[in-house]
Amino acid sequence: MTTFPLGRPARLAVIASGRGSNMSSLLTAFPRGSDEAEVVLVAGEKEQAPALARAREAGVEAVHVPWETRQGFEERLDALLRDRGVDLVCLAGFMRVLSPWFVERWHGRLVNVHPSLLPKHRGLHAHRQALAEGVAESGCSVHFVDTGVDTGKVIVQRHVPVLPDDTEETLAARVLVEEHVAYPEAVRLVLRGEARP
Repeated sequence: MTTFPLGRPARLAVIASGRGSNMSSLLTAFPRGSDEAEVVLVAGEKEQAPALARAREAGVEAVHVPWETRQGFEERLDALLRDRGVDLVCLAGFMRVLSPWFVERWHGRLVNVHPSLLPKHRGLHAHRQALAEGVAESGCSVHFVDTGVDTGKVIVQRHVPVLPDDTEETLAARVLVEEHVAYPEAVRLVLRGEARP
């Protein structure tokens, strides 16, 4: 079991299904040669995901791991992460639920960003849930991943107001700005040993 701090730069992996904006914020925060950490691998189940292309453009190894079954995907991903000596796995717009087997293998070394103030508005369509509830504020949470859906211990939260004329899209855009700040902040707390599951 890896315990932080490591006493050396950490090796990060980002798992992404989509456009990769949070991945890009982590690449910016932890560039090659950083004494804190470096993103050494980006992986995802969608071969055409912009996140993989963006990683390659940045000179980071990007690997498509096909999703035929969850077990097959997780076994291949786990082997890849271990082969690359990854210390911390960052889920960034990864739209699948991982099994207890995988989560427990990476316990304390697996984090996710979610677009709500957890424990409110877990799961899919968090912005829709927030607007339907009529809340005055929303935001984002970076949390350790456990075997539930968005139920792991929160590391960092950032808040935004919900405006009267907000749509899912306008609220999402405002929250995303905060995600890009919160995610590197949370990773630093984990790497320093100041946040534990």
